[in-house]
Amino acid sequence: MTPRLVTPRLILRAHRAEDFPAMADMWADPVVTRFILGPPSSAEATWSRLLRYAGHWQMLGYGYWALECRETGAFLGEAGLADYHRAFDPPEAVSAPEAGWVLAARAHGRGLATEAVAAVLAWADATLAAPATCAIFAPEHGASVAVARKLGFGADRMTVYNGNPTLRLDRPRAVTSP
Repeated sequence: MTPRLVTPRLILRAHRAEDFPAMADMWADPVVTRFILGPPSSAEATWSRLLRYAGHWQMLGYGYWALECRETGAFLGEAGLADYHRAFDPPEAVSAPEAGWVLAARAHGRGLATEAVAAVLAWADATLAAPATCAIFAPEHGASVAVARKLGFGADRMTVYNGNPTLRLDRPRAVTSP
């Protein structure tokens, strides 16, 4: 049910149970999680995340892809869209799918996030009826904010999520010609 997307350096594919060890390593790395969750994730939390990804595709028709290196087949991270029903303070309705991405530390700084998320957004624009997507960040996560801006996210506004200042960016759906 998860479509396969191919970019010059990546294959975006459905997660598989075999991805779990690489996912657990990635989500346990404090370099990876410092701007996302704060503390690293346990293997148990990562397993729940893997199952949640499958549930998004089943229930909503969109979700996260595993990022696989086309050259080596190595698991490099994840990118996709989600609906987490986040409890922002003050409360706000989030009607747009939330774009997100995470890469293993060894994949940082190579432009892979931009490549992967561009493919995700192109798929969303062509497939989903949603008029926009959004993304949230720790305000100090400069690398991901830069990726988002390159891909058309803006309309900055600050909110609070889990007691932390959170930057929300929105991106209108790109209209494609038939």
